[in-house]
Amino acid sequence: MRPAALSGVLAPLTTPFDTETGDVAPLLLRQEARELLACGLDGVVVAGSTGEAALLDEAEKVRAVEWLRDVVPEDRWLVAGTGAESTRAAMRLARDAGTAGADAVLVGPPSYFGSLLSPAAFTDHYRRVADASPVPVIVYNIPKYTHVMLQEGTLRALADHERVIGFKDSSGDLKVFANFKAALPRAAALMGAGSLFYPSLELGAAGGVLGMACFAPKACAKLYAAFRAGDHETAGALQERLTPLAREIVGALGPAGIKAAMEIVGLPGGPVRPPLVPVDARQRARVAEVLAASGIAAA
Repeated sequence: MRPAALSGVLAPLTTPFDTETGDVAPLLLRQEARELLACGLDGVVVAGSTGEAALLDEAEKVRAVEWLRDVVPEDRWLVAGTGAESTRAAMRLARDAGTAGADAVLVGPPSYFGSLLSPAAFTDHYRRVADASPVPVIVYNIPKYTHVMLQEGTLRALADHERVIGFKDSSGDLKVFANFKAALPRAAALMGAGSLFYPSLELGAAGGVLGMACFAPKACAKLYAAFRAGDHETAGALQERLTPLAREIVGALGPAGIKAAMEIVGLPGGPVRPPLVPVDARQRARVAEVLAASGIAAA
């Protein structure tokens, strides 16, 4: 039984890997989810961009859902990233993740042939995935990694599909976010850029899937709670503290920086999977400096 509404702060879990074998480390993945949810977050996303989804195979993504299902309480969201290059593969992965226990799937656009695809082709892709999925679908726009900018017309064309329950926009552009929200008004609008979390809430966001929630979960949850309580002064002050983390750690360093930050605050991080490389000593020192300046201590 999934939660009633898609809202609040969700952490896009990093994927811990065994330092010897390079395999996904399920015990550490479960520990990570447990500790982050205990900090007041509303859910987790597995096999998203922060989880190095492009470097995981399909079986690993599905097993990750299985490993987490009994860790995530029924009143929190367990979302699985299931984007794929072919519509056929995206349909299969959505079905498998839903069967494994995901409450919803987060579906990024196919990108390899992205320059050849019309907005209608993207619409058809998402509609077919939503038709096949046994659980709700969240449309995921992240042009930084896919080099595809979804168009508001695609979301507008999906507005009548009952299984499309939201979108996550990580474009870093509030105008894009606002246009998406207008195109899909009944759905949950989720912000993916941590530096824009507070302004997105002012625009009516239901919440956010924030990389910085992996290492600053309490502060992210507190910002959201303060905004919902009408305490915009506290929420705004927290955004000012968190913005450097979003820009210098999440935005500049990606999964490697997020994992380093997690280790610094006492959460499971671990190595990244090649071809990604870990942060170097200088970058790690900068991560620690930014965390300290923002007042982020152990989670």
